[in-house]
Amino acid sequence: MGCFQSTLVPPKQPLNHANGAGDSSDIGDGTSALFLEFSLQELKAATDNFSSKSIVSEGGEKAPNVVYRGRLQNRRLISVKKFSKLAWPDPKQFAEEAKGVGKLRHKKLANLIGYCCDGDERLLVAEFMSNDTLAKHLFHWESQTLEWAMRLRVALYIAEALEYCSTEGRPLYHDLNAYRVLFDENGDPRLSCFGLMKNSRDGKSYSTNLAYTPPEYLRNGRVTPESVIFSFGTVLLDLLSGKHIPPTHALDMIRGQNLLVLMDSHLEGKFLMEEATVVFNLASQCLQYEPRERPNVKDLVTTLTPIQNKADVPSYLMLGIPKPEDAPATPPQPLSPMGDACSRLDLTAIHQILVSTHYKDDEGTNELSFQEWTQQMRDILEARKRGDLAFRDKEFKTAIDCYSQFIDVGTMVSPTVYARRSLCYLFMDQPDAALRDAMQAQCVYPDWSTAFYMQSVALSKLDMHKDAADMLNEATQLEEKRQRSVKGG
Repeated sequence: MGCFQSTLVPPKQPLNHANGAGDSSDIGDGTSALFLEFSLQELKAATDNFSSKSIVSEGGEKAPNVVYRGRLQNRRLISVKKFSKLAWPDPKQFAEEAKGVGKLRHKKLANLIGYCCDGDERLLVAEFMSNDTLAKHLFHWESQTLEWAMRLRVALYIAEALEYCSTEGRPLYHDLNAYRVLFDENGDPRLSCFGLMKNSRDGKSYSTNLAYTPPEYLRNGRVTPESVIFSFGTVLLDLLSGKHIPPTHALDMIRGQNLLVLMDSHLEGKFLMEEATVVFNLASQCLQYEPRERPNVKDLVTTLTPIQNKADVPSYLMLGIPKPEDAPATPPQPLSPMGDACSRLDLTAIHQILVSTHYKDDEGTNELSFQEWTQQMRDILEARKRGDLAFRDKEFKTAIDCYSQFIDVGTMVSPTVYARRSLCYLFMDQPDAALRDAMQAQCVYPDWSTAFYMQSVALSKLDMHKDAADMLNEATQLEEKRQRSVKGG
């Protein structure tokens, strides 16, 4: 397994509750403000050279773009959106737009985690959602129609995602439709981050079907916050009817108060009329011809929250998919103290081991000449020392700051510092950043079991349980191999 070559693009500030980024229960759950610039080679390797077998969706003629399924070197699944060569001639403009979207982090978004500008290539990289689109579950299902409670959950989650984006200064969502709503491995609905990015430098949002676009879009071809509300209304129609009904036709039904005619017959009457009426009326308000007469995103959330039912039922049950794995499988070999702590996700025990191990595994990673022993060297070693003291005392934010000073200078490399900062990020509930540091530790010291152990914990925190189990096995094997070589020597 190779090391991760992407470069880190730091955000202006981390997203958290104190910064007004919404309910803290929705932020930082398996995501962080980490955003990466990928190389074209990485994405080619991840998608089998953009093989047609990796394609999961394709855009229309006006906005030619293709979305691929891929797997990174750290085994994480990703979605890669590949734009046409003419869509973004200016790489700087594309990068700035991507970085803007990449600052958003919410558990009801399929978040953007990186981008690539290489020659004429313009690509976006997002979290992969493994359980298809709302369109598939509504329009193309084979064995089980989407039950009413899940339709209500979809409506609320997408409204909450839009409200979060609006609060963070990204109120425009392009071509909102049932194909933009995805289901993650837990069966929870998420809004694709790709719709937050314009399809082109000209600022236009090329719709997949003009019959479903807001009236004002037909006049000027541009999206406004009010246009997004109209598109949300069309998604509500999809949820009510189980069909993709043009808004004009639906409005005729709404004006005639023909709710029962509109409702999806596959529900077989298994819904509460009071709840359906709330959704019906909200759709009517969203689809008003005049943009100023439509509700705002806060109104959507306020209206949909009280009618949620089956709140305690996990989404995977309602979606009819297998339960996600809860824990990594135990490796066949007996576990060392470090392996045992990582398998139990016992961060306190891992902390004690890293403190007691100190820097004995760093021997040989830095050979400094006398000439290199400069004041700058003394300064960065002092920063590391301060980090070590903070790490020992479990002052994890201070430790991250000090270790970052040491790492950013770049004169010395230390796998132990990366491992320690990785654990700090885990204590701060930032598993993406923790995973990246653990991978960097592996880059410095490719056969170091601790780097693999830390990746296993981070992957578990990211709910990637099978990958975490594989990584734990690999770490155990490396540790045994090293112990054998020591005994043999």
